[in-house]
Amino acid sequence: MKLESLNQIFFENIQNSNGQFSKHFHNTYTIGLTHDGIFKSINQNKATLTYKNATRVINPGEVHCGNSNSWKYTNFYPTVKLITDIYEQIFFERKTPVFVKHIIEDLTLYKLLFKFFVSAYENKDSIEIETYLIEALSYLIKKYADKTKSFEPLFNDKKIIKHTIEYINDSIETNLSLEELALNSNLSKYHYIRTFKNSTGITPHQYIMMQRVQKAKELILKNVNLNEIASSVGFSDQSHFIRTFKKIYGYVPSQIKENSNFVLYKKN
Repeated sequence: MKLESLNQIFFENIQNSNGQFSKHFHNTYTIGLTHDGIFKSINQNKATLTYKNATRVINPGEVHCGNSNSWKYTNFYPTVKLITDIYEQIFFERKTPVFVKHIIEDLTLYKLLFKFFVSAYENKDSIEIETYLIEALSYLIKKYADKTKSFEPLFNDKKIIKHTIEYINDSIETNLSLEELALNSNLSKYHYIRTFKNSTGITPHQYIMMQRVQKAKELILKNVNLNEIASSVGFSDQSHFIRTFKKIYGYVPSQIKENSNFVLYKKN
């Protein structure tokens, strides 16, 4: 029996990463371990080096990028609901934790998360996986959650941005123009770009590219043919799709299909 709480959560285990990651954010948390090598992580415009046995935590919506050098790491992307559920089980109030410390050097946390990752990759018994998951995330929350906020969707409190993001996501495969997006938000192009970047930390174009590769990754994990994906998510050609994908994720799309180190956890 698979865990409902981990359903559709993506895991990646990268053996050797070298290169730059362009600016992007996730609607989920990012929790990762550095096993070896060095990663210069830039989160919210602040650069921090992460070394062996360190844990990297990124809150939903935080813009990040970086530069890797022989970086060996494991990531997973827990939903806001999952983290909020565990917080509620600990403190008996439904709040979403926020982690101010981005790179955490705590060997106990590293070992707890490592045990969880191994159990998930090896598809062990659901009770064992869930036990390791709760042990690791409760330790992280109790020791490193600096503040909390109300449980709600990303950008839900910013009406214009919420509206335009919904519009982009619904039209991601089309050839969107800046004029179209600005008009849809009742703003001039100048004020639209400023409002969008001030709210998200990236430009509308960067967000569109980010969403296209995210949608492409979802299709890859559903075993859609790679040759069909580029055009279906709005890229004009395959090479542009591959270049953009690698800039954000650090690896090319074909590696997900070819490599067992990428896992989409499914309950069925």
